[in-house]
Amino acid sequence: MNAIDFYHTMDEHLQSKFELLKSKSLNIDLTRGKPGADQLDLSNELLSINVPSHDDNGVDLRNYGEPLGIRSARKLASELLSSPIELTAVAEQSSLLVTYQTCLALHLKGLEKPLKDVSNPKFICPVPGFDRHFRMLEELGIEIITVPLTGKGIDLNVLREVLDKTDNVMGAIIVPRHSNPSGDVYSDENLINTLEMFKNYSTKMVCIFDHAYLLHDFDKTTYQSATWKLVEEAEMANQAIVISSFSKVTFGAGGISFFAAGKELFDLVNHQRGSMIVAPDKVNQMRHALFFKSVEDVKKHMQEHAKLVKPKFDLVIDKLKSLGDECGSFTIPTGGYFISFNAPKGKAKKIISICKDLGVSLTPAGSTYPGMHDPDDSNIRLAPTFISIEQLEDAVDVFVLAVKIACS
Repeated sequence: MNAIDFYHTMDEHLQSKFELLKSKSLNIDLTRGKPGADQLDLSNELLSINVPSHDDNGVDLRNYGEPLGIRSARKLASELLSSPIELTAVAEQSSLLVTYQTCLALHLKGLEKPLKDVSNPKFICPVPGFDRHFRMLEELGIEIITVPLTGKGIDLNVLREVLDKTDNVMGAIIVPRHSNPSGDVYSDENLINTLEMFKNYSTKMVCIFDHAYLLHDFDKTTYQSATWKLVEEAEMANQAIVISSFSKVTFGAGGISFFAAGKELFDLVNHQRGSMIVAPDKVNQMRHALFFKSVEDVKKHMQEHAKLVKPKFDLVIDKLKSLGDECGSFTIPTGGYFISFNAPKGKAKKIISICKDLGVSLTPAGSTYPGMHDPDDSNIRLAPTFISIEQLEDAVDVFVLAVKIACS
């Protein structure tokens, strides 16, 4: 049955709604989790802030040098990560960039042996997960082993089974707070047990914590200890790196990133960065250090983000609640940028196609799994933040109708 025939065989009530939404000629993009313009406006002072030529330590911000970042930015980063300043560096743009640089360093050199010289190296990735994590590993020829999430972190029973039967697991990439797209906030217990399993599996295994949403609470969120502190307590510092950024705190791709790692891994990543980057952007680091003079300044700033973001999530959740249980399930996050919707098996592609016919673009089906292959054709990532709340209302009306049509 072609699309036209399919729509003409719909229930009369659904067809009426379909035709009404079709008549609006919508053109709405929900494909990526980007800050809205009102969120970006919160950081407009960065565009005019007066940056000195030298910092308080006499470093010329206009010139090369300071590969680990300027002292004031490193101090702020170390306080945000609860890590020692000597093992904390400040870099560019996003946590994704440092995650890639870490994977590349492991691939080309490694802690004990380059991954390129390991037979069929593998990484653990929780799912549903971040498409760009999958992409970087696939480009480096690293096999991805998936483990499901539970709402409070990795399914430890599945992880244990995977590690017991799998050779050459060389690393993992984990988003421990407001995970993309599920919104999981890993419990301390889950993180401690995960680290213990990794440590017992191999001293060669590296755990990359991409803490992209470390600062992005918009509602009351379960308490979570600083990841770096849990890493230290597990005696895993030499096998772990914790990465975060201001990429969605200030300007998208215009912020700074920062990371902490055990000495050997810290040096390895910075060596790799030294092959790629002559020097970091110290002017932008100083700009951010002046804008955020303390951790408290960052927290206050993120409270303003929350005021803008939460109403959008509330709108989406309220409308999704109108769907019956037979139409699927969804997460109710307390932070981050996404809602994860699980449609009935085999329906995700159909739902996304109907949305496209009505002028709403969603992340392609399968994006939250390696190789763009969701084995259940079920998971759909919704990104409410970028568009206005008026557009969002139309977009979610389209999505809810598409789910109802696909499930009818």
